[in-house]
Amino acid sequence: MDVLRPTLIRIGGRIYRKNLIQEQAYQEEEEDDFCAGPGDCADEPCDAFVVEETEKGFQCRVEVPSPLYKYIIGKKGETKKRLETETRTSISIPKPGVEGEIVITGQHRSGVTSARTRIDVLLDSFRKKQPFTHFLSFALNQPAIQEKFLQFKEEVLEKCSKDHGVSSSLFQNPAKLHLTLGTLVLLNEQEIQKACDLLQRCKEDFVELQVIADRLVERFVASGLMLKEWNRVKLHATVMNTLFRKDPGAEERNSTVTGKSSFKERESFNGRNILKLFENFYFGEVQLDSVRLSQRFSTDASGYYATSGQLNF
Repeated sequence: MDVLRPTLIRIGGRIYRKNLIQEQAYQEEEEDDFCAGPGDCADEPCDAFVVEETEKGFQCRVEVPSPLYKYIIGKKGETKKRLETETRTSISIPKPGVEGEIVITGQHRSGVTSARTRIDVLLDSFRKKQPFTHFLSFALNQPAIQEKFLQFKEEVLEKCSKDHGVSSSLFQNPAKLHLTLGTLVLLNEQEIQKACDLLQRCKEDFVELQVIADRLVERFVASGLMLKEWNRVKLHATVMNTLFRKDPGAEERNSTVTGKSSFKERESFNGRNILKLFENFYFGEVQLDSVRLSQRFSTDASGYYATSGQLNF
């Protein structure tokens, strides 16, 4: 069925079929190989990107964050060599850690176009495996909310501390209470700036919070900086999490490469009584006047996450 009905992915309005090969890549991961699907332009001129004509043939440039270079190079350079051989092109990649452009050159436009297309698909695949670095958030760390949160924590521990796994280490840092809109993988300063610019362009006359959240995420998903996880944003503020148990400042530090939690290392807790006794707990009222591009694993002077960009309403 993998051959008859391969996985299809969409990038920039084009559809590709995804084929798995057995060659071992970085960290013994299965390397992904991609071919353009029906109606796409792997070997034909395509206006999705610019291919320049030069004295020696054709050339195409693509901006790639340096942490992703290794996925284009492959183990012992095998991926790069295979791309160059199959497309009859030469691929120039900056040195590790040096931000710049990957340059594809070849004698035929179709070969350069094919190499660029394959690189785009590889990058899209491996970007999804990177842990998120930033997230869009509404801050809920106003003093009144923090005070009610601490009251909630005190009452939960008083009434439910005998339930399996319930302890003070489960609770969020009150200075970092927030609503999460979505997570992003921003791998260099250029991508952070792109996200900040996009955030400012999102300023529109929205009517209510869910619409703001949904439209913001739609814009960021369309830009390629954020992955779409739900049909609409599930606004939530974390108050308790087993991830906090080992290290109160960890948040999701022990996530795997794909960003998914490692449940084997986490001790569960019985939250039935908490949900029953505190179903309608009132945390207070807050006026949301801005959405922030927050940096993961960071703290500013107020105790909240460091802000890379901000949109004020």
